[in-house]
Amino acid sequence: MSTLTIKLPDSLLKTIRRLAKAEGMSVNQFVSSAAGEKMAAWQTLEHLRREAARGRRKDYLKFLDAAGDETPAETDRLT
Repeated sequence: MSTLTIKLPDSLLKTIRRLAKAEGMSVNQFVSSAAGEKMAAWQTLEHLRREAARGRRKDYLKFLDAAGDETPAETDRLT
């Protein structure tokens, strides 16, 4: 485990303390969890961008063509 010292605006720290208490966790646990969630979101976005860059329009259109021309069920329609 490592230690990290950061400077936060007082208002942000106050909110973090309130939220951590409401969740029944320490400020350290809350900040660690928040950092992990942000990192996971960032890595997911990077992965999706890499996958999108590998895509080919021809393959995409072939996939769409395989879906057919059926009318979607009423519950599946966009309004």
